[in-house]
Amino acid sequence: MINGIHALLYTKEAEAVRAFFKDVLGFSGVDAGEGWLIFALPPAELGIHPTDDEENSTEMYLMCDDIRATVAELERKGVEITSEIADRGWGLVTTLRLPGGGELGMYEPRHPLAHQKKNPEE
Repeated sequence: MINGIHALLYTKEAEAVRAFFKDVLGFSGVDAGEGWLIFALPPAELGIHPTDDEENSTEMYLMCDDIRATVAELERKGVEITSEIADRGWGLVTTLRLPGGGELGMYEPRHPLAHQKKNPEE
């Protein structure tokens, strides 16, 4: 039976991005061998959205309870926030810069959270 999701980020700055997730975001993990860190992730959800694009795509967002407080905390740690907080109706959204130049989305959801659902029968 499926027991989890293993997500991957590809970057030319793997060591710096690993340090960012460990030291800045505070994610814990294990060394899978030869310094390859595998991070434990917070609870996750998967949304499947329609597209008119020819290619499928994948996005990853960090979720938080209070986006303004989280942005302030990350900025104190030197993280560059690359977009203004935007209200999308379903949540408040921004992006942050990863080491090496990539961006990662972050949002404060305003919808019910699937990972907090108490009754799986609902």
